[in-house]
Amino acid sequence: MGETKAKGESMFSNVAYILRRCLFGVLSAGPIPDHIAFIMDGNRRYAEKYKLEEGAGHTLGYTALMTMLRYCYELEVKYVTIYAFSIDNFKRRPDEVETLMNLIREKIEGLVKEGSLVNQYGVRVYFIGDLKLLDESVRLAAEKAMAETAGNSKAVLSICIAYTSTNEIMNAVQQSCEEKWDELKILDSCGAAYGVTKNIVDLVDVERNMFMKVAPSPDIIVRTSGESRLSNFLLWQSSCSILYSPSIFWPEIGFRHLSWAILKFQRYRSYLEKTEKRV
Repeated sequence: MGETKAKGESMFSNVAYILRRCLFGVLSAGPIPDHIAFIMDGNRRYAEKYKLEEGAGHTLGYTALMTMLRYCYELEVKYVTIYAFSIDNFKRRPDEVETLMNLIREKIEGLVKEGSLVNQYGVRVYFIGDLKLLDESVRLAAEKAMAETAGNSKAVLSICIAYTSTNEIMNAVQQSCEEKWDELKILDSCGAAYGVTKNIVDLVDVERNMFMKVAPSPDIIVRTSGESRLSNFLLWQSSCSILYSPSIFWPEIGFRHLSWAILKFQRYRSYLEKTEKRV
């Protein structure tokens, strides 16, 4: 009985894969986004809606994330960015933060195991944010994952953790000012700093110091729960991004939602390209 069930599930999986590849072939007739970003909203509300135990929503949310990543990499999307944990999330109950940190550490460790999705698709992993705010065990796990995937080059996964866009911008401006100040001190010591006051810090300096310099600006930002807010996520990078907000909780996201997001991108791509040129 168990063997028959396993064969049935395997057959269903194979059929689903073939159908998915067929639809991907149709989608690939148009432009495919280079970068998709996800705001994974609604894990807690999903658990509350279905009366699941605390933490179950986040566990199911991780499963949904792995499914979305597989779809993106099958479709050859080069860059994927996820909003995993905001700096503001540290304001939640201490026991909830601790539970989330433990789950995050566990999933980070699983990311780089042999045969993992990341290694199957040759994905380089970056952790984006103020990592010194993390629990030491989580930070060390993140640093290990980045080191172990540094040789992967087929795709990039940026995981925003202990992150807000305002913190990113503030850090970039501060780093740029410090670099220019050091340059001015060197010039001054050589007597060459006189009159150097205009445009001391340029846009290119700030962008060079952004956490998200590892990826281009996102073509699409997908936020579940039907919310259209960016919640302090990629504010600097999203001026020409499409926002897609399906009215489902993150654990419910599926293949059809990703397909609709890409179709929306294809529909508005020419308009966005014109907007980018004006910017």
